[in-house]
Amino acid sequence: MVRDEKLRIYYRGWAKLDGRDCTCVAGSEDGVHFTRPNVGAFEWEGSKDNNIVWMGEGCHNFTPFLDANPKAPADQRYKALASAGPNASLVPFASADGLHWRRLQEEPVITEGAFDSQNLAFWDTLRGEYVEYHRGFKDGVRDIMTSRSADFIHWTKPEWLDYGDTPKEHLYTNAVAPYFRAPHLYLGFPCRFVPSRKKVPSHQEDGINDGVLMSSRDGLHFERWIEAFLRPSLDEKTWTDRNNYIAWGPAPTSPEEISLYWTEHYRYPDYYLRRGTIRTDGFASVHAGAQGGEMLTRPMTFTGKRLLVNHETSAAGSLRFELCDEKGEAYPGFAMADSEILFGNEIEHEVKWEGGSDVNALAGKPVRLRVRLKDGDLYSIRFAG
Repeated sequence: MVRDEKLRIYYRGWAKLDGRDCTCVAGSEDGVHFTRPNVGAFEWEGSKDNNIVWMGEGCHNFTPFLDANPKAPADQRYKALASAGPNASLVPFASADGLHWRRLQEEPVITEGAFDSQNLAFWDTLRGEYVEYHRGFKDGVRDIMTSRSADFIHWTKPEWLDYGDTPKEHLYTNAVAPYFRAPHLYLGFPCRFVPSRKKVPSHQEDGINDGVLMSSRDGLHFERWIEAFLRPSLDEKTWTDRNNYIAWGPAPTSPEEISLYWTEHYRYPDYYLRRGTIRTDGFASVHAGAQGGEMLTRPMTFTGKRLLVNHETSAAGSLRFELCDEKGEAYPGFAMADSEILFGNEIEHEVKWEGGSDVNALAGKPVRLRVRLKDGDLYSIRFAG
């Protein structure tokens, strides 16, 4: 999925009768209502009146992105990696408008891995380089590899992602991208495949899928939650193989809401994408129940003069805040006893102490944030000017 003057979604079209694939496009102004443009690029069933943007080699997993590289030529404003050529390795594609595409070269640029599922790439605006993610097999398990490039043609040797001590699981797609509200953070939504399970006995294939969440600060070492981020629904068809694949690119559809899209009813005639929403920043939270709890961060430095938090409590719940030195001792004026007792539900709240909300006196110093919660959630923190 790429965001330009509107939300644009690319998807695979599939003629089930003869097995032909093609890449199609649909656009939206709000992320809810989509229309199919008449691209007029490829003939289908005797007509070019359709929304097909690519056919032939590579269309099975063609995943475009809008290139944020300021040095990208105008005729390469959109790019993609797709499996084509010798051994179906990754070949670079480019387009001026995201609708009319060409290969940048015939030779593949990445050859190590398995390329039959989604292969994605993007320009990292903070690191100033292209990054790609694709699938491979590691010790018999489907896993994710990554490499980097300065020019989209010459790539580093792919490396396996590191999940720490998280157990091995089959990961099909990965949906990794910088989070648009915090581009130094990568978020990924891999599709987890459990091949040994079968929920619907009459279904032709084994295996069930769900969506999981992972995050990273360097694009290589990820924290991956074991619990599902997206579970199959009450619909038994979502408990069959190759469902619940989260599409690449969470989309802000209001200041308070993020939309995500995922597949349902794979192998059925009504195969489709479903839209779901979460609150802004609501991928994970620090949570405490009615008995209360406390969080203390690692030391950090910041710029700005305001501490902004995204939070939610019950009517009886609360959050309080303290800014500490490296040893965990409160800075004068920012102790827990000086903090407001915060309750409510806000995407952005400016934290206050008895002396006010200006924290600029601590900017550049090592700071640890202590938070006491009661029946509440803290979704994100941010220092701002």
